[in-house]
Amino acid sequence: MLIELNGEHITTQAATLAELVSERALPAEAVATALNGAFVPRGMRADTALAPGMKVEILTPMQGG
Repeated sequence: MLIELNGEHITTQAATLAELVSERALPAEAVATALNGAFVPRGMRADTALAPGMKVEILTPMQGG
């Protein structure tokens, strides 16, 4: 399915937000996620279904000063 991830259109086989994080090889415990502008807590990602056209943001913390 085609979704928007961090402003870029991508094709994914992931059915849930948790599967998308895994598919992208990101550390689930170290990222923040949002779906269509709404924050999705880590514990809810497996129950958060994706559909074509959805806008997903996956943010990773940055170090530095």
